[in-house]
Amino acid sequence: MQIKQVKARSIKDSRGNPTIEVSVNSQKASAPAGKSIGKAETPPYKISLKQSIKDINSLNFSGIKINSFKDLSLIESKIKEQFKLKDVKKFGANALVSLEIAILKALAKEKNLQLYQIINPKSHHLPIPVGNAVGGGLHSHNKNSPNFQEFLLIPNKKTINENIAEMNKVYNLLEQILRTKQKNDEGAWQTSFSDEQILRILSKQEIRIGLDIAPSSFFKNGFYNYKIKSLNTSSQIFYINYLIKKYSLFYIEDPLNEDDFESFSKIIRSDKNLVVGDDLTATQISRLKKAIADKSINATIIKPNQNGSLLELEKIFQLCKKHKIKTILSHRSGETLDTALADLAVGFGADFIKCGISTKWREVKLKRLIEIEKIIKK
Repeated sequence: MQIKQVKARSIKDSRGNPTIEVSVNSQKASAPAGKSIGKAETPPYKISLKQSIKDINSLNFSGIKINSFKDLSLIESKIKEQFKLKDVKKFGANALVSLEIAILKALAKEKNLQLYQIINPKSHHLPIPVGNAVGGGLHSHNKNSPNFQEFLLIPNKKTINENIAEMNKVYNLLEQILRTKQKNDEGAWQTSFSDEQILRILSKQEIRIGLDIAPSSFFKNGFYNYKIKSLNTSSQIFYINYLIKKYSLFYIEDPLNEDDFESFSKIIRSDKNLVVGDDLTATQISRLKKAIADKSINATIIKPNQNGSLLELEKIFQLCKKHKIKTILSHRSGETLDTALADLAVGFGADFIKCGISTKWREVKLKRLIEIEKIIKK
């Protein structure tokens, strides 16, 4: 495929904030934006959104032909050469990932293939959805919100349709139990119920449940500062392990501060539950390698726009598979209507996909998973 036309522009994400959209041979891709941002993730833009749009529009790919996923290396080499970068991620994660996805979409159209088939034509693996049902922490507009950022549902049915139906069943029931109609940016219910009140409710449902603690938002001066208590690190470890046992938590994301690799290793984990790194690993190979060496996690969040390079994303998935680390490909709180996340999850063979339950920005990704399931099962 010859790249004939590349055009970048600014669009609005689900929170109404500007983000980047890139069109390659008329195929569009856009990048989301996070509210809870790990300090180790790749910056979204080299200088600014405006400058990244200008930089992409100045790219000249004449003479470069793209015929496979691996040919993204030609794109990354061109970017490094033109902008004198040692590391292509310095181009900016949002700018780079939206450009690379748009290129793969254009290639898929030319070859009459699905996007996920460009990444891996042999992939038949469908990820299990992880849905944010109740929101707290930085993701809540409610002053009396729970401390924990996300209360998650993780179904375990045979098909994507069944998994989505199971999440929706519990999600809709929560509206009645929590007596709320308010939703946060991700479509999760907002409530003034406490952390453990919500966990008691969820533990009575016939579905696996989990938490994103996101403690970086309330960790300060060596203490985890909850609204009614303050815990040191050893007390936080004890408290999280208590919650895992009491509520049979299947999934626990970022239970401790983002640099505390050693304490992560003290959280209960087994074949029956996941200790997940998000801010801890920040979709960076160096941090993932440390987490593996320190036995900090048995699962990790992978966010394409935390890194930027799809080639490096592939290496992250390969590293996780080698060390039996479960993978969760994840959206961000400020999403776009791009459905590529579903294709990336299938193409890279993610174990789970975290893309929400409600709102049109989340639902389009779930609908795309249903489409892919139909294609795979033909």
